[in-house]
Amino acid sequence: MKEIEKNLNGTGMRIGIVQSRFNLVVCEGLLAACRTQLVQQGVNDADITLACVPGALEIPLGLQLMASSGKFDALIAMGAVIRGDTYHFEIVANESARGVGEVQLRNGLPIANAILTTDTEVQAEERMNTKGVEAALVAIEMVNLLRELA
Repeated sequence: MKEIEKNLNGTGMRIGIVQSRFNLVVCEGLLAACRTQLVQQGVNDADITLACVPGALEIPLGLQLMASSGKFDALIAMGAVIRGDTYHFEIVANESARGVGEVQLRNGLPIANAILTTDTEVQAEERMNTKGVEAALVAIEMVNLLRELA
């Protein structure tokens, strides 16, 4: 059996990030951790493009525009949806995740989903660094996997 090994070498990759401005402290923490990890894995900082959108519901449209441009090897969705007192949390969490998945499948382009969905801001802040790092690693690993499978 041939097994494809995990490859986390990001050298030469072009990565697009769509980040929500809502819950900005958390989003900036996600971005800092992700960017640091991308560079540590060999992605040139000049090959990382950041586009900011108002909130999590706008992330899929930003991703779609980046995906259709043909300029990126992978994309990363970044945001924080924190539960409030209304049903709005479920709508935003579910619809943003659905949109990210649709863009990924429609375009055949890896998208790491780093849209946190938490009950509190404290939980989001506790998870932002780990999730930012994980998003970088997922994006790189999936680019390399798709290249190997092609």
